[in-house]
Amino acid sequence: MPTDRRRFLRDIAIGSTAIAGSLPARSMTDGKPEPSFNMCGYAAPRIDKVRIGIIGLGMRGPGAVERMSHIQGVEIKALCDKLPERADKANRILEKAGLPKADTYSGEEGWKALCERKDLDLVYICTPWHLHTPMAVYAMKSGKHAATEVPAAQTLEECWQLVETSEKTRRHCMMLENCCYDFFELLTLNMVRNGLFGEMLHAEGAYIHDLSRDYLFNKKGYNDMWRLKANMGRQGNLYPTHGLGPIAQCLNIGRGDRMDYLVSMTTADLTLSPLADEMAAKDNFFKAFTGKSYHGNMNNTTIRTVKGRTMLLQHDISSPRPYSRIHLISGTKGVASKWPSPQRIAFGHAWLKDEEMKALEEKYTPPIVKHIGEIAKSVGGHGGMDFIMDWRLIDCLRNGLPLDQDVYDAAAWSCIVPLSDQSAKARAKSVDIPDFTRGAWKTNKPHDMTLEGGGNTGVR
Repeated sequence: MPTDRRRFLRDIAIGSTAIAGSLPARSMTDGKPEPSFNMCGYAAPRIDKVRIGIIGLGMRGPGAVERMSHIQGVEIKALCDKLPERADKANRILEKAGLPKADTYSGEEGWKALCERKDLDLVYICTPWHLHTPMAVYAMKSGKHAATEVPAAQTLEECWQLVETSEKTRRHCMMLENCCYDFFELLTLNMVRNGLFGEMLHAEGAYIHDLSRDYLFNKKGYNDMWRLKANMGRQGNLYPTHGLGPIAQCLNIGRGDRMDYLVSMTTADLTLSPLADEMAAKDNFFKAFTGKSYHGNMNNTTIRTVKGRTMLLQHDISSPRPYSRIHLISGTKGVASKWPSPQRIAFGHAWLKDEEMKALEEKYTPPIVKHIGEIAKSVGGHGGMDFIMDWRLIDCLRNGLPLDQDVYDAAAWSCIVPLSDQSAKARAKSVDIPDFTRGAWKTNKPHDMTLEGGGNTGVR
């Protein structure tokens, strides 16, 4: 690792008290090696049958097994979870679909054996956050493409590990940001590409989802209570990519613009600590979770891009309020907003009427939705967006097409986790955002999520 990067990482680790203002912008790029290969727009050699190994079969993994079982040109060869019974249970999904059983791996190191197999093309990672980067890096170094759940990394160093490994191995590293494939997000992206909103000015995204009682304090939820533990001692946006990914694509982040710096602040925690006390009064198991410093209820992170656009991200997983990802994009000619429902579009001071919205949807629904959207709804996965994401990933690999999300997206969107935490702990001081493309964002071309010559991948 270059000395300047070590110095930079050391400096930010000293703590918020050392921050007098924004970090110097030059420290984000000086001393970084030139990219050994630009993965933006890279098309790997075609793979006729994509052989997959899936790691992590708790919350998200079984759904991935189910969805992949419907896609032609896929062979699920291996399944892995720390708990062997989970891998066995996931195998029953394949049996039910009339497909061959996969080899199973378990234990703390089982995932390494899976990655080392010679008969895999793609490793699909659905594990707790802190394992995403180690597993993706190991998979790429083992010659496999990697697809990892969100966020892809927890630290800046992990972000750089993903970037440099992908460039060196020329293996894809895609973060599985399913919200980029939701129907309204795809519609508005296509409208942006066609200039309907004019020049982009501002965008907003969020992850507002009350997980406190049903998931965080549920002993049958996240294994070993890992997600509750992840909310201890941190104050930034711990889960930024559901809101950030779709609006970053609308603003051509990494492809004509890039995120420059951010400021972040978080409210006090008024629910998680009291809930820990309440749960402990009923169940001694939860006494270990009392007296902790938990993440505050609402985090607000504001980002400014090099071209002067702004983005607002929100994170709240502990307030009793309806689910929302906001998804608002605003340009010189109009605005679109998804939440609160119904989804709306305006090109002036009034929202379009229902019949006008329907006409826009008919004209600007992108080819990928017309091709696979109804099937996706029937297969499922958050209303179909998960299936569109998986189908699109497989179709790109089978047809030798660039992926919609590259490793620079994975790093840039994930780095908000540590940087927002740093800013929030330093009284909202501005923090510079690294340029993981090392200047290539200036010439990288925007990528449309359309079929682009693919689309020959069917469903079973």
